[in-house]
Amino acid sequence: MSQAQRIQLLSPRLANQIAAGEVVERPASVIKELLENSLDAGARRIDVDVEQGGIKLLRVRDDGGGIPADDLPLALARHATSKIRDLEDLERVMSLGFRGEALASISSVARLTMTSRTADAEQAWQVETEGRDMEALVQPAAHPVGTSVEVRDLFFNTPARRKFLRAEKTEFDHLQEVIKRLALARFDVAFHLRHNGKTVFALHEAPDEITRARRVASVCGPAFLKQALPIEVERNGLHLWGWVGLPTFSRSQADLQYFYVNGRMVRDKLVAHAVRQAYRDVLFNGRHPTFVLFLEVDPAVVDVNVHPTKHEVRFRDGRMVHDFLYGTLHRALGDVRPEDQLAGAITVAMPAPSGTQAGEFGPQGEMSLAASVLERSAADPAWRSSAGSGYSGGYQAPRGDSSLPTAEAQGAYREYFAPLAEVPAVALPESQGDIPPLGYAIAQLKGIYILAENAQGLVVVDMHAAHERITYERLKTAMASEGLRGQPLLVPESIAVSQREADCAEEHEAWFERLGFELQRFGPESLAIRQIPVLLKQAESSQLVRDVLADLLEYGSSDRIQAHLNELLGTMACHGAIRANRRLTLPEMNGLLRDMEHTERSGQCNHGRPTWTQMGMDDLDKLFLRGR
Repeated sequence: MSQAQRIQLLSPRLANQIAAGEVVERPASVIKELLENSLDAGARRIDVDVEQGGIKLLRVRDDGGGIPADDLPLALARHATSKIRDLEDLERVMSLGFRGEALASISSVARLTMTSRTADAEQAWQVETEGRDMEALVQPAAHPVGTSVEVRDLFFNTPARRKFLRAEKTEFDHLQEVIKRLALARFDVAFHLRHNGKTVFALHEAPDEITRARRVASVCGPAFLKQALPIEVERNGLHLWGWVGLPTFSRSQADLQYFYVNGRMVRDKLVAHAVRQAYRDVLFNGRHPTFVLFLEVDPAVVDVNVHPTKHEVRFRDGRMVHDFLYGTLHRALGDVRPEDQLAGAITVAMPAPSGTQAGEFGPQGEMSLAASVLERSAADPAWRSSAGSGYSGGYQAPRGDSSLPTAEAQGAYREYFAPLAEVPAVALPESQGDIPPLGYAIAQLKGIYILAENAQGLVVVDMHAAHERITYERLKTAMASEGLRGQPLLVPESIAVSQREADCAEEHEAWFERLGFELQRFGPESLAIRQIPVLLKQAESSQLVRDVLADLLEYGSSDRIQAHLNELLGTMACHGAIRANRRLTLPEMNGLLRDMEHTERSGQCNHGRPTWTQMGMDDLDKLFLRGR
């Protein structure tokens, strides 16, 4: 048995190289630390020069406050920083860097030269160090006010680490992405990047909304800005602003997602979950949303010191932050209408949600959000009239009635949410004034698509997908107000199920009643359907019950049913929507178009597929080479 090894202190060089393993992974890691130091120093312009993807050279020059000559050697020491003094500062961190390890870690695995000058100094001073001896050499130099840092030959003394670096282009792409992230965080700072002597981009200061939008377009691409929804909401000490991409502008990868907390780029599981839930029923399976969002909170309620690279944060009240993000984005996406998508720049008013409990605006409180639609329809006869136009037979209160009490809502339920075939549609003549956003129907193609003409040109609508969304939103609104009203069947329908499904039906009897069903168990593997929802009386009830039972079995307890209630309603809406090859009259088609214009999220069906598309006259002219 070998003798136990004695405990000894690590050498400063080895300790720094171990710390570098946490901080310095590749050239992009180095540029992140250097840029954050420049921003913390108050820089208004940062110039970055890179050679060979950053492996040979990284040079960052800023016009910040600079470092006094006496502090230059200390800047390269571990746990030395000017950004915090005591525990109180650590609990309210506002700077990007504060650990005091970055420069020491970088200098232990590269050749580092730092030149700096303060505003009151007669000349600049330069400090050099290499990974071998870690001894800092200070000497006079020529330099304007600010700081320059040169990092050469990354990992020259740790060949094992150097072997893990990728090709020059790959490393530069990672480095460029880091600069873009910081450029989005600080619109007040100019960023200039050169690679191998060639200018890659020059982002000037962006002090107003127009120049900020221009910078977002430069970083994320002009297509994102054209398909993005600007939002700004402040509530309970939380301020969220930025841009969220429309569901139609989704990506196959999560590569266009930028989220900042107090100016710090983070990738947080809580944030990702809130955003994913906000897009839940408008995004196609396997697609990822796009966004550039900034959350500003009291620094005391967020801990940024939970990860060496500071990519993660921890909120003191994570549930409140989650529900605020979810509720804000859910409402913003729901308020988009076809006229907004047809307009070049989308602007949506964001009313503050009513209520005081944070949970009201989370996924569990989604019914409360849907109920606001019913309240709006009841309080605004004009909206209610247009929402119920055409095929859908919307309920319209007597003229002058500005409210719809609960008792009346129960009585008017069947009329307000009448299905397609019950109410005769009324055509809207084109002479009524301005052409509506989705225009007027002119034909039906193959029993699947509606062709309409609007001010821009041709609109093509998938009638099943559109009606599915409309039915789904009305199911949510009905559920929020009174629950789904059922209609007894003259002859109960018997269906054969497994014993597990029959047990599930009995266990969730109350939930089925809320959904408008009445089920009775006849035997170990037999159920009778005695009542189905009024809205879905034309649906195939036996298959519908089986689908709902399958969802219940998959999601388990009743708590999970509440979380996935929208998925259940989506299944029901799919069964209740009009099917392909059903011939509609022009008035019925126009009624569908009008309802789409007043229905939340009508741009996508419940599965995230688009419900309509626009072909402008320019697009049509290109097809036929007109004007060439």
